[in-house]
Amino acid sequence: MPTQIITTDDLREFKMELLSDIQKMLLKIPAHAAPKRFLKTHEVMSLLKMSAGTLQTHRNNGTIPFIRVGGGLLYDYDEIMDFLNSGKNQLERA
Repeated sequence: MPTQIITTDDLREFKMELLSDIQKMLLKIPAHAAPKRFLKTHEVMSLLKMSAGTLQTHRNNGTIPFIRVGGGLLYDYDEIMDFLNSGKNQLERA
């Protein structure tokens, strides 16, 4: 089997083809595939790494806002991120 020599021009061409392919794939992603606006309880528990009881406490004292839809609870993603950032700010001040 003969040996092939790969030049820097070959690598550059490969890089451009790869970037082009990635851009095409990204364009195929539908707009509705954006991050979810509302999270379910189990998603918030996982994101915040907290138990159901701790999440309940934060709901009760109003530190984590939520809305009730039917029999379930939903949490606004931006408000959850605000909660996370407020905790980081308090740790930085300590």
